[in-house]
Amino acid sequence: MKYYVYAIELDPKVANFRKFRDKNPNYIKGNGCVYVGQSIRKPELRFDQHKEGYKSNKYAKQFGLKLRPDLYAKYNPIPTRQDAEEIEIMLGKELRKRGIGVWFN
Repeated sequence: MKYYVYAIELDPKVANFRKFRDKNPNYIKGNGCVYVGQSIRKPELRFDQHKEGYKSNKYAKQFGLKLRPDLYAKYNPIPTRQDAEEIEIMLGKELRKRGIGVWFN
C-alpha cells in the first residue's frame, strides 16, 4: 500500500473562524490558508471526497478551493501510514512557521 499527504488551499474567509485562528496564532493575513491531510487515496480523489462530504473535514468541504501540489508532491508516495501521519504533522507545522493558516488533525 502507498499513502499520500496533500494540501488543499482554503478560502481565506476560514480565518474568520475563532477555532481556526486559535490554532494559528502566527497567521499572517495574505499568506493563505490550507488544510493538510494524509490518506491511502491519491490527493485528487481525496480532494473530491472532501468536497462531496465523504469523511470530510468541515473546513476542506466548505472552504476548499484546489489542491496545492507545490506544497506536498515531493513527499509522495509514502510507504507506511505512520510515515504519512508524521509527514502530515511536520508539513502542517512547517507551513505554520511560514505564517500560513493551517488546519490538520
